[in-house]
Amino acid sequence: MRFFNTTGPCRPQRHYMLEPLARLPKVRRMVEEEKFFVVHAPRQSGKTTTIKAYAETLSAEGEYAAVYASCEAASTAHRGSAPAEDRILASLSQMAAFAGLPEECLPPTPWPDAPEGNRVLHGLREWAQRSPRPVVLFLDEIDALQGDDLVNVLRQLRDGHNSRPAPFPQSVAVCGMRDVRDYKAASGGNPERLVSSSPFNIKVSMRLADFTYDQVAELYGQHTEATGQEFEPAAVGRAFEASQGQPWLVNALAYDIISERGITGLITDELMDEAVERLIRQRATHLDSLAARLYEPRVKRIIEPMLAGLTVASEDVAVYHDDVSYVRDLGLITRSKPLQIANPIYQEVITRVLAAQVEDQLVVEPRSFVTPDGRLDMARLVEEFAAFWRKDGEILTGGQAYTEAAAQLVFMGFLHRVVNGGGIIDREYALGRGRIDLCVRWPYRDGDGKRVWQWEAAELKADRPGRPDPVSEGLAQLDRYLDHLDLDTGVLIVFDTRPDAPPAAERTDVTSASTPSGRQVTLMRA
Repeated sequence: MRFFNTTGPCRPQRHYMLEPLARLPKVRRMVEEEKFFVVHAPRQSGKTTTIKAYAETLSAEGEYAAVYASCEAASTAHRGSAPAEDRILASLSQMAAFAGLPEECLPPTPWPDAPEGNRVLHGLREWAQRSPRPVVLFLDEIDALQGDDLVNVLRQLRDGHNSRPAPFPQSVAVCGMRDVRDYKAASGGNPERLVSSSPFNIKVSMRLADFTYDQVAELYGQHTEATGQEFEPAAVGRAFEASQGQPWLVNALAYDIISERGITGLITDELMDEAVERLIRQRATHLDSLAARLYEPRVKRIIEPMLAGLTVASEDVAVYHDDVSYVRDLGLITRSKPLQIANPIYQEVITRVLAAQVEDQLVVEPRSFVTPDGRLDMARLVEEFAAFWRKDGEILTGGQAYTEAAAQLVFMGFLHRVVNGGGIIDREYALGRGRIDLCVRWPYRDGDGKRVWQWEAAELKADRPGRPDPVSEGLAQLDRYLDHLDLDTGVLIVFDTRPDAPPAAERTDVTSASTPSGRQVTLMRA
C-alpha cells in the first residue's frame, strides 16, 4: 500500500511520486560531459529523492560507479570526533557498499593516508584510479558543512576538477538548499555582502522546480488509480492554487485528508479548503522552519517591504540581488516578477506568525461578528477594529519587529482572530504594489441549505512622510480590485504612519467614499 509522503525521501514501493529523473533531465548530460555542478532547491522539494534515483539508475546501467552520500554526518564535530573530511569519506564508503557496485568499483579500504585538509582529494583520486568505471558522486546536504570545513571540502573538489586528466571522479554534484553563489556565506564570508566568488567556482547550477498543475493532477491520479478514490477537479485546482506546486505542501494536503482524517469518499474542494486551513494552523515542521527565517536580516529586508507595499531602498544593488537570491533559494518568494511570496499557504503562515502577538492579546468573540443568517458582518468588523485601533493600535505597532508593516500586521491579526478558521483570507502583497489586497471568503448556508460563499474585499495603504495623501490612489486601486472580484463594495483602510500624525484616538474615523467608477465603499483613516 502506498501513501502520500511528508517525511524523508520517497520510495516507489511505498509512496506516490513523480518520475524523479524527469524532474532534472539535464543531470545525465552533465555527467556525460564530465561536469561538476550544483543541484539546489528548498527543503522538502524532492531533491534527495531525485539525486538518489540518479545514482541508483546510473550504477544499475553498468557504465558508472555512481554513489549518493550525505554530508550531514560531518555537520558538527564533538571532542574526539574525526575531522569533517574523514566523516565524509566514511559516508562514501558506507553508501558505496549499499549501492550494489562490483567490488572492483568500491572505494579503497582503508582510504589512503594523506595530510589533513587533503584527504578528500587524495582519497577520491585513488578511488577514481582503481575503479574500472568512471566515478560519479552526488554529495547531498552540502549546506550542513560550515566555515572552514565547507571551504576545505569545496576547495579539494575544485582542485580535483582542475587537475584533470589526473584521476578524479568524472562528475560531482553538490546538492543543497542554496545556489553555488551563496556558499561563500556558509563558508565564513560576509553574509551581508556576497559579491565575490564562491569557493566552489564551477558555476553550473540547476534548481529543482515545483510541480506544475498537470504534475499535481498526475500525483493525485496515482492514488485514484490505486484505490478508486477520486479527487474532484476543483479539489486538485484548489491544492495547486494554495501550494503553487510546492511538493511537500501538495503531499501534505492529500495526506491530511486521506491518512489523518480517514476520508474515503470523493475528495472535494471543500475538504481541500479545510486541509489548507489545518496545515496553516498546525504549522508543521516544514512551515515552522520557514517561519523561523523571517527574523534573519536578509529575509526581513525583502519580506518587510512586501508587507508594507514598498520598494526596496537598498544603497547597494549587489547586496539587494544577493538578498533576493537567498530568499528565493529558501523557497519563500517567487522566481518571477514582481517579487511576491511563493504561494498562498506561505503568505498566510508569514502574516500569522508576524501578527501572532496582536492576535494573542485580542479579547473578541468571533461569533459576535456573524449575522443570524450566517453571514459575516463586515461593517461591524470595521467599526470594532476602529475602536480597538483608537485604544491599543499605537501600543501594538510599537512592539512589531517589522516596523514598516506594523499597522498592516495589526489589522491582519485582528481580521484573523475574527475569521478564526471559519472562512478563508486571501492576501495579495508584493514589492512595489503600494498596498495589500485582502479578500475574505466566508461560507454560509442559503435558504435551501446549500453551501455558498460571501466575498468581502479590503485594501490596506499607508500615509507616509513626504508622500501625497494616498486616499485617491487607494480608491482607484480598490476599484480595480473590486472589478477583479466582481464585487460592488469594499473597504479602504489608510494608516497614517507620519511622525507628526495626531494620536490614533483623534485621527481614526470611519466614513463612506466613492470610487472613480461610483462604487460606495467604507473608508477608514487610522
